[in-house]
Amino acid sequence: MTERAMSFGTVAQAYERYRPGYPEALADQVTAYAGRPIRTALEIGAGTGKATRLFARRGIAVTATEPDPAMLAELRRRVPDSVRAVRATFEEVQPRAPYDLVYAAASLHWTAPESRWSRVAALLEPGGVFASFGGPFRLADPALAEAVRAARAPCLETDEIPSPDGTPPDQDMQWPGTELLTSGWFTDIRQSRLERPLTLTAPDYLGQLSTVSAYLVLPPAVRDQAFRAIAAILPDTVEVSAHLTVHLARRREERQPPERPEP
Repeated sequence: MTERAMSFGTVAQAYERYRPGYPEALADQVTAYAGRPIRTALEIGAGTGKATRLFARRGIAVTATEPDPAMLAELRRRVPDSVRAVRATFEEVQPRAPYDLVYAAASLHWTAPESRWSRVAALLEPGGVFASFGGPFRLADPALAEAVRAARAPCLETDEIPSPDGTPPDQDMQWPGTELLTSGWFTDIRQSRLERPLTLTAPDYLGQLSTVSAYLVLPPAVRDQAFRAIAAILPDTVEVSAHLTVHLARRREERQPPERPEP
């Protein structure tokens, strides 16, 4: 996973251009859940700052961490001066003080599982909020999705990342909610979904695929072959399901025995 996690710097500008941003409704949901002012926040793996900008617009002092130097350079070009951008992995962060909010925008799966939750808890004020949000980027038309899968199959079987803890996709509580429930560090764990349907031109859809780690780690000739095969069957525009699954949790005063997930 390390190779995939550090593959994005080669396409930092494309990442900024083709990856969708986050809706204001997401920030509304996080701030309403907090129930108190959020003054400071730490972002895990900020990329080019799509989510950074969302929360910075709310007057929150965001510290945005990003380990890849090319992605960090693009981030610094895109965010306001109020954002503190730091080159660091999540495990390397040295906080000045605990934060009101720690959040991850489609980046939590790159963190070390053995220390993930104790680390988040240590970075949060008691009662502080953790938020994770993201989701797969899928063609809405099942027939077209299957045609694309078949076209790229000689080069790449799947471009998605499986659930880090093996949670099946039909289970009510999805990862990372499953881990939040068993960590013992958090309470009031919630899962919700924000709709984010998109209509893209075929070139823009291929541009988004060009920023996906599963393609980035392919040999260049194989990657080009996959994109040619996909481009040959795409219509002029495509409908995409890019809905967000949002997980929210509140840091306990002290660690408690883990809660049992719903059967």
